[in-house]
Amino acid sequence: MNKKIIATAAFLGMIAIILGAFGAHALKKVLSVEELVTFETGVRYQMYHAFFLFFVATRKELSQKTHKVIYNLTVAGVILFSGSIYLLATNSLTSFDFKIIGFVTPIGGLLLILAWSVLFVKILKQKS
Repeated sequence: MNKKIIATAAFLGMIAIILGAFGAHALKKVLSVEELVTFETGVRYQMYHAFFLFFVATRKELSQKTHKVIYNLTVAGVILFSGSIYLLATNSLTSFDFKIIGFVTPIGGLLLILAWSVLFVKILKQKS
């Protein structure tokens, strides 16, 4: 499981860097300042959670089940939260109105909060 978590963290980090560079260079010419700031928010949260997964993978005191729960919540959260932000920020570039999927952004955010909450509770419950 740890290899999978680390590989996913590396992949999410790599994609965040690629999307950040894409936003800073290619999208800068076609998006408004507000849309760019929104896009960068998606990149930033994706990178935060790539680091979070690296951290979780190093926690030997967590069970495999806990690793799996945190991993699944984080991956789903990043896809829904950052993914929907990318689509909403670039909405003006397509003929499809991505605003109809805007409801998934807070669901993704909730999943990310739950992932952090699982870690928090498991660490608090540990015996010293």
